[in-house]
Amino acid sequence: MEQNTFFLPHEGVKLVELAQFLGAELANSAHGDVIVRSVSPIARAQAGDICYILSRRNLDEFSTCSASAVICDKAMAGFVPSNIPVVISSNPHAAFAMAGGYLYPAALKPVTFSSGETEIAPSAIIDPTARLEKGVIVEPMAIIGPGAEIGEGTRIGAQSIIGPNVKIGRNGSIATGVSILCALIGNGVIIHNGVRIGQDGFGYAPGPRGMIKIVQIGRVIIQDNVEIGANTTIDRGAMDDTVIGEGTKVDNQVQIGHNVRIGRHCAIVSQVGLAGSTIVGDGVQIGGQVGLKGHITIGDGVQIAAKSGVMTDLAAGGRYGGIPARPLNDYLKDVAQIMAKSGVRGKKGAKND
Repeated sequence: MEQNTFFLPHEGVKLVELAQFLGAELANSAHGDVIVRSVSPIARAQAGDICYILSRRNLDEFSTCSASAVICDKAMAGFVPSNIPVVISSNPHAAFAMAGGYLYPAALKPVTFSSGETEIAPSAIIDPTARLEKGVIVEPMAIIGPGAEIGEGTRIGAQSIIGPNVKIGRNGSIATGVSILCALIGNGVIIHNGVRIGQDGFGYAPGPRGMIKIVQIGRVIIQDNVEIGANTTIDRGAMDDTVIGEGTKVDNQVQIGHNVRIGRHCAIVSQVGLAGSTIVGDGVQIGGQVGLKGHITIGDGVQIAAKSGVMTDLAAGGRYGGIPARPLNDYLKDVAQIMAKSGVRGKKGAKND
């Protein structure tokens, strides 16, 4: 890959120091002084790069690998070429993610409009009744409304709008072109470009002369360390609150309806739609383009396959797929039977990078 001018490599860290940060160990302590500057896939890793491997299916990629280190578990360590230093971790994927954050800390949050750390841009508009703690950065043409409160170390991106009485915690990152209304935001929250939080929920009552609008007077509550992807929309509650639980990660272009309650440490992939008053438990994983009917409950730890349609409650800990969503094994059997009847043979899945 050509030199990336958007995210420059780290100045360099000794492998022993990086391993300590990761809570991992070096297979050979003699490699402790090796310098690591960047992350890379195995197949194109060069000197200064660190990569990771999870299974023997990718061993052929070592033929073009010149990495300074590879992260793997003990079972895989013996398959790594002897010329490549090994960092042993019980969770190589997570360790590699942590290494990326260590080497590229600026990439953990949205790219900022201004490179400087000037606290308040001259073109920003801040109501006199708003309260900003020290270290808050407000980029050009952002607007902060009356009574708003923003915690220490939070950055408000260019042209973003923080509405009246909105409260945002500390060390957050609000990217460019975001609007936040009727919301309480916790600490360490990352909100990417174009997100819309706190607008009307979709509520109407059919009447003799058409649809009558139902007032939406609730709030959006986003707990600590949540991340919201670009162009996602989160409606405020009708009379209750819309709630996103601590540590949950929401991808781009997700629609979260009014009164939805999402638990802690969930993962919701792009183009998911959650209709109003859906309740999602802790640790739930929802694949791309899933649609969830309103007023249903998804139990803790549920996994839902991409493109599924969820019409009823789902029991905790299950894996589901299809339209309507059902236990994943049942869905896969149904698909296999349909393919067999139609004479279609399945193809082996493509290998991920």
